[in-house]
Amino acid sequence: MQTTLYDLSPIFQVLLIGALVASVPALWVYLRNRRSSSLSRYHALVVITLFLTFDLVLFGAFTRLTDSGLGCPDWPGCYGNASPLGATHEIAMAQSALPSGPVTHSKAWIEMVHRYMATSVGALITLMVILAWRGRKQESPFALSPWWPTATLVWVCIQGAFGALTVTMKLFPAIVSLHLLGGYVLLALLMAQVAMGAVSRAATATISQAAPSWIHRWAWAALVMLTVQAASGAWVSTNYAVLACAEFPGCQGVMWPPMDWKAATEIWRPLGLTASGDHLSFQALTAIHMAHRLLAGFTVLVLGSLAWALWKQPALKKPAQWLTALLVMQLATGLSNVVLGWPLLAAVMHTGGAGAMVMVLVWVIVASRTRPVGR
Repeated sequence: MQTTLYDLSPIFQVLLIGALVASVPALWVYLRNRRSSSLSRYHALVVITLFLTFDLVLFGAFTRLTDSGLGCPDWPGCYGNASPLGATHEIAMAQSALPSGPVTHSKAWIEMVHRYMATSVGALITLMVILAWRGRKQESPFALSPWWPTATLVWVCIQGAFGALTVTMKLFPAIVSLHLLGGYVLLALLMAQVAMGAVSRAATATISQAAPSWIHRWAWAALVMLTVQAASGAWVSTNYAVLACAEFPGCQGVMWPPMDWKAATEIWRPLGLTASGDHLSFQALTAIHMAHRLLAGFTVLVLGSLAWALWKQPALKKPAQWLTALLVMQLATGLSNVVLGWPLLAAVMHTGGAGAMVMVLVWVIVASRTRPVGR
């Protein structure tokens, strides 16, 4: 059955659903902080938006790992409808034509719930922008530049574009990988605003207990290394290369199996194919998997040494604890993905763990600055 890739007829209904979903946390923030200053309400809104964005990243991983990314093969709705309820007939026809295919009623709902969540996060960030620009003249040393939420809104729009391309380009690995990395960037932008607000409120303590300048630089280096590792992990997941190796530390009964590095590093190509249109070989999938393992060793070394250094800084002991715990979790879930056959829970936790480490490192970068942060 031929489906139009872009059908904008239900876009206003989808936006309305997203706005209604966003109104619940927005109202909760207002009622909980109605006696507080407008700045306090703004910071509370940023915190709840960060929390819901992390949930969105987790649900995005769940959508991908349950093969629901094409549950509705058009964008932004589902067969031109705002929800799968209006596409029951089309979904049933697609499912009967290809029972094991990507379109089922459950997958359609998973995909649309993900879109509703993304739209609601966009609505909350839009509200952040409105409040920030309205309060830009507020005389406060803790006020945050309205350009931060504005940049965040621009980025979430870019993320929406990648989400649309994920569907219309049929899970093109490079696009899906960039969409996942974009989710981490969105977490970083929101976390930076949360951290700047919290650290600015304790500016005096931050200055008196300032960490050495090399901690700040090391945290940046760790974030770069984590980004490279996350990109590698996204490439493994979007190419379904996790099961290329089913044991650890070896792979396919040897320590260094046959690998096709040339095909593994071809970025712009369809799912399951090479750039020339041939089927992607198992040796290429093995190379993708093994590259992630090799990078993991360097990542653990860099982040583990940073965690050890943070333990020695009284003001940064809490992020050191979080970073250590997340490293252990990432190792456990990564190993589980290999030896247990890529269980859904471990795979979702592995994606979420990387996002959590991004947030911890951004907090460290902000908190290790030797001057107040804010405007």
